[in-house]
Amino acid sequence: MAGNNESPTDRSPSPRADVCIVGAGVAGGLLAHSLSKRGYDVVLLEAGPRFDFDSRLERMERALRPDSQASVWDVGGERDAFSSTGPEDYNLNAKRVKGVGGTTLHWVGFTPRYHEKDFEMNSRYGLAADWPIDYETLRPYYADAEERLGVAGADDNPFAPPREESRPLPAFPTGPVDSLYEEACSDLGITLHSAPQARNSEAYDGRSKCVGYSTCHPVCPSGAKYSGDVHVRRAEEEGARVIDRAPVRSLEHDDEGEAVTAAVYDAPEQTGLRQEARTFVLAAGGVEIPRLLLLSASETYPDGLANSSGLVGKYFMEHPAVSVSGRIERPEGQEPLYWWPLESHQFYDHEDPRPGSIKLEFQQASEDSPLDALRGFDADARGDLLDPVEGDEPGVGGAHSGDMWRIRVNGLAEMLPRERNQIRLNRDKTDDRGNPVPDVALDVGDYERETMNRVIDIGTQILEAMGATDVRTTDPENPRYVAHHMGTTRMGEDSEASVVDPNLRTHDLRNLYVSSSSVFVTAGAMNPTLTIAALSLRLAEHLDDRL
Repeated sequence: MAGNNESPTDRSPSPRADVCIVGAGVAGGLLAHSLSKRGYDVVLLEAGPRFDFDSRLERMERALRPDSQASVWDVGGERDAFSSTGPEDYNLNAKRVKGVGGTTLHWVGFTPRYHEKDFEMNSRYGLAADWPIDYETLRPYYADAEERLGVAGADDNPFAPPREESRPLPAFPTGPVDSLYEEACSDLGITLHSAPQARNSEAYDGRSKCVGYSTCHPVCPSGAKYSGDVHVRRAEEEGARVIDRAPVRSLEHDDEGEAVTAAVYDAPEQTGLRQEARTFVLAAGGVEIPRLLLLSASETYPDGLANSSGLVGKYFMEHPAVSVSGRIERPEGQEPLYWWPLESHQFYDHEDPRPGSIKLEFQQASEDSPLDALRGFDADARGDLLDPVEGDEPGVGGAHSGDMWRIRVNGLAEMLPRERNQIRLNRDKTDDRGNPVPDVALDVGDYERETMNRVIDIGTQILEAMGATDVRTTDPENPRYVAHHMGTTRMGEDSEASVVDPNLRTHDLRNLYVSSSSVFVTAGAMNPTLTIAALSLRLAEHLDDRL
């Protein structure tokens, strides 16, 4: 696609580096910047391309065309082939971006912290397992991550875990529809608060204030929403080298099987290139990391690298979501395009083991045709989040045009880790390089469905209190998934029950680390990006001490 930056043209390996990072998203970018700023020689290998910033307007225009079948961020085709053989038909390519910046190029931008209970699921409820670290361990890194990403939000959440200072940016203002949500929820005893998000409510860190395109997903054309390429560029300014279009096909280790010696990658017109380094960090996400480890099988590790536990790829977790929607008359003064600033964590820290944690989001959308911008015509990725013209002619708004407002209470539901949910190799299907593609095996259980039914109960009460008409609910038997890939290289003290240790080093190889939501032991119901960032910044300190 026009707008992809073809440079650098030299994709040959660097001399032996201090650190080789695989994946140039938010985890890889923050880690590379932190280490290169400390003076280390860092190389990032990224499977996808660099995206020219000036191409964002074109990408937004493509997203707004209802007849456009191509991915806004060029995902799809043989390069990104996958399979889904589990009970859930999982569309992996609706959920990711390959390229410098990673999936944060098209994320919504929500940045809540995990709660204390997320780290203590077994101790509190007898479910799943505890993390080997707790909330207090990550607390200072959460604050650092909020500063670096530029998180907006007020200190108005009575259910949030303790924090040390305010977020760097003020919360986004609320509008007339939000006031209606607040009034109805107040009558029901439900407390709303600001939704923390890495989107500039005012100019910050060299990036502009949000200018209201309302197409945060799938593309922010102004750069007001944070994306991982911000810190990738800063890493380059500090001397790091980024090699794009360089999918890593395997990792090589020494004769003793104790350390990784090289990442073997391909380039557009070259194959089998070897990047050597003292230390390697995998930051390519919860699908591609286990895939790479399994592709790196050797005589020493016939079941895949770092897989002596047999758990690489297992305990895959997502966040299933359901919602309740309805119509209200458009309040006076409501802007035609808006992004939702409110959520509730009231149903998160539960006393009993079930139902699980819920994060409620309060969404709104005009039923006039400009709302197409909010939805982005990305039906696979957004599903039914904002469907203003249900039952009407698409893109027109029918009889409701301009006079009605669709409101929607959406809930992310906690998923328990289960060994049967996994990412594995499909050796019967290959990508453009001849490598087995990732296969997704995913299922939900009674725990998740009970939690999703609780979302529907709460959402229905709220919309009824608001006097909404045409109230509709989504089906817990067929939930939407929100692109949070977690758990496939889980963290733990016991090498037989986990893949990496509390410092994110693999149990099997002394110089191989993982920086990703793939190390999460439990999923909670919070968006994972801020926790990914916090873990990456903590890993940067550990590597600085070790190197």
